[in-house]
Amino acid sequence: MIYINEDLCKGCNICVELCPVQTYQKSTKINHKGVCVPEHPDDTKCVKCQLCTLSCPDQALTVEDD
Repeated sequence: MIYINEDLCKGCNICVELCPVQTYQKSTKINHKGVCVPEHPDDTKCVKCQLCTLSCPDQALTVEDD
């Protein structure tokens, strides 16, 4: 399961760019900071490599085993 903390996300989209299986995509959903928070419409594509969590400068992502 993928969790994005919208309060911490600054919309840098590093997760979108680095995901090897393209789990994330840019969205139009805006958080309280006024930035577009990425979305993950299909969690089943995630291989749990943790690259997104390691690369997120704001520690806004969590990937957990189901």
